[in-house]
Amino acid sequence: MNAHDKDFLGPAGDIAVVRYGDGEVTVVKPGRFVLCAVSGKRIPLDALRYWNPITQEAFAGPAEALARWKELNS
Repeated sequence: MNAHDKDFLGPAGDIAVVRYGDGEVTVVKPGRFVLCAVSGKRIPLDALRYWNPITQEAFAGPAEALARWKELNS
């Protein structure tokens, strides 16, 4: 299965299950989006740029990633 397969993104509205690695993500269960660990916003898989492989969390942007880092490291 690859990104060009029709069913790769799964049904509309489905949350994807993703394994976050160093510099890459692996889709475990296809879906259209993941949720930001800080804001709860939907992040389309093709827009996912920020995550933490240690905590296995996704972030909507750099501000959310920084907020979570400060929370964990203060």
